[in-house]
Amino acid sequence: MASGQQQGQLSWGDALFLYLEREGTPLNIASVSVFDGPISLDACRRFIESKLPSIPRYYQKVVAPPFNTGLPNWEYDYEFDICNHVREVVLKRGTDAEFKALAGKLFGKLMDREHPLWDFTLVHGLKGDRTGVIARVHHCLADGVAGVGLMNVIFDQSPDPPSLPKRRVRFQPPRRHDPITSLADGLVGSWSNFVERTLTAQADLLTIVQKLLAGNESQPGGEVARYFPELLAPTERLRFNVTCQGPQKYVWAEMPLAEINKIREHGGATINDVVLAVVTVTIRRYAELHGDRVRGKSLRMMVPVSLRNGHGGLGNRISLLPLTVPLDLRSPRKLISAVHRRMEFLKRAPVAEFFSLAGNLIGATATALQAIAGPIAGTLPLTVFNLVCTNVPGPQVPLYLLGRKMLCWYPYVPVGGEMAVNCAILTYNGTAYFGVSGDAQAAPDLGQLEKLLRLSIEEFRSTIGAVKGRAAKPKRGHKAVPVAPRSTKRAVLIPVTPVDSRATAEAGPQAPTVGTAAAAD
Repeated sequence: MASGQQQGQLSWGDALFLYLEREGTPLNIASVSVFDGPISLDACRRFIESKLPSIPRYYQKVVAPPFNTGLPNWEYDYEFDICNHVREVVLKRGTDAEFKALAGKLFGKLMDREHPLWDFTLVHGLKGDRTGVIARVHHCLADGVAGVGLMNVIFDQSPDPPSLPKRRVRFQPPRRHDPITSLADGLVGSWSNFVERTLTAQADLLTIVQKLLAGNESQPGGEVARYFPELLAPTERLRFNVTCQGPQKYVWAEMPLAEINKIREHGGATINDVVLAVVTVTIRRYAELHGDRVRGKSLRMMVPVSLRNGHGGLGNRISLLPLTVPLDLRSPRKLISAVHRRMEFLKRAPVAEFFSLAGNLIGATATALQAIAGPIAGTLPLTVFNLVCTNVPGPQVPLYLLGRKMLCWYPYVPVGGEMAVNCAILTYNGTAYFGVSGDAQAAPDLGQLEKLLRLSIEEFRSTIGAVKGRAAKPKRGHKAVPVAPRSTKRAVLIPVTPVDSRATAEAGPQAPTVGTAAAAD
C-alpha cells in the first residue's frame, strides 16, 4: 500500500523542467546499463512493483491546477499499471550501434503526463546473452544525484537473486481530492511559494554580499582581475549551438577511475577537473575536424553543483557554476591546471548563490506566466552555455538486478535550447562512464564525437598516466585531427559538471544519496 509520502506540490525548480519541455526536446534524465545475463520481463515487472511502496512518489503523476493558478501537484494515478512503466524491446542484430540508436530514439520521446513520469525498457538480443536496461525519469522528479539514488533503491548490492512476491502488489491510493479543494490548495500553495522564494532570494543576496566582502580580503586581486571578466564575456557559439529540433542520438565511452586518480594527482586536481579537461579537448578536436577555428576561442560549460549536503530526497537541489576554459590550450597538464584554478575561483566566489538568486526571482513570478513562457524560451536564439557537463558519483560496489550483475552504467543528460550536445559522467564500480547526447540535426556525426572522446581519453592516459611525457597516438580507424597553432590569448570556457568530489574514487563502498537517475544534471 502506498503511504508515507504526501501528494503536495512540485517546487518551482522541479516545475521549471515541465514548463521548458516541448516536442522533440523532452527533459528526462536517464541511463543505459548492461547486465550479465537474461532478465525476463515478467520477473522484472514483479520485482520493480514490489519496490514501489518504499518510493510512493513513483505512483504519482503531475497535475496542473486550473489555468495554472499555482504550481503543479503530485496526485496518485488511480489507473496505475506497471505494464505502462516496464516494457521490453528485442534487437534484431544485437550490436552496440543498434543499442545506441534505440537509446537515442527513446530519449527523444516525451513521456505521457497522464501517468507517473518514469519507465524502464528491457533490451533483449544483445550479443553475449546480456540484457540492457534503459531507465528514464523526468527531471521534475529527480536530478542526477536523486536518480542514482533511485537506482540504488531498485537494484541490489547482493548477487543472490531476491525472492519475488507470490502475488502482485496491490496499489491502494488514498482518497482523491475534489476539484474545489485542489484549486484552493493551488492558490494557497502559490502564495506560499511566492513568500518562500522572496525570503530565499533575500538570504541569497545577503550571502552574495558576505562572500564578496570576504573575497576582497582572501582572494588575490590578480585572480579576481583575471577570471571575473570571463564570467561577463558572451558565449562564443560552436557549430552545434543551434536550436534543438530532434530526433536525438546517444553515444558513450568509459575511463577507469584509477587512471583518473593518477592524472589528477599531478597538480592536486579533482576528478571533476580531469573530466572537464577531457571533455574540453574532445570539443576542440570536434571543432578542428570540421575546419573550425579554435585559436583564441573559449568553451563555456554549465557545471551543475549539488546542494544536497548529504541529505537525500527526490526533486532537484542544484545550482550552477559557469566554467570558462581556453579551447586552444593543448597541453593536458596545463589544461587540467587551468580548469582547476578556475573551478576553485568559482567555488570561492558567490557564483552558485547568484544563480540560486536568479532562480528564486524567476520562481516568484506568476506560475501562469511561467507555463506560457517556458516552451517559448527553449526556441529563442540564445547561447548562454555551449554545453552541459554533469558528473554524478555512483556506488563503488557492483549492483545487481534479479541476480544479474550490472556491467556498465552510462548516464544521459537532456539537450535543449541551443545546447544541442551535452555530456554526463557517472562513476560506478571503479569506472567513469561518459554519456554524450546530441540533437541529430545539430550534430549528425555524433559518432565522430565518440571516437574523439576515446582519443582524448587515450591522450590523457599517455601524457600524464602510465606513460609519462609521451603523447597519445590515434588508434587505428580514428581520423587524424589537424592541430592548430598555439594561441597566446586566453579563451573563455564554462564546463558543466554537477557534483565534483575527489572522494568519489578514493572512498570505499558507498551508497549514493537517494535523491536524476543519473541525473538527471
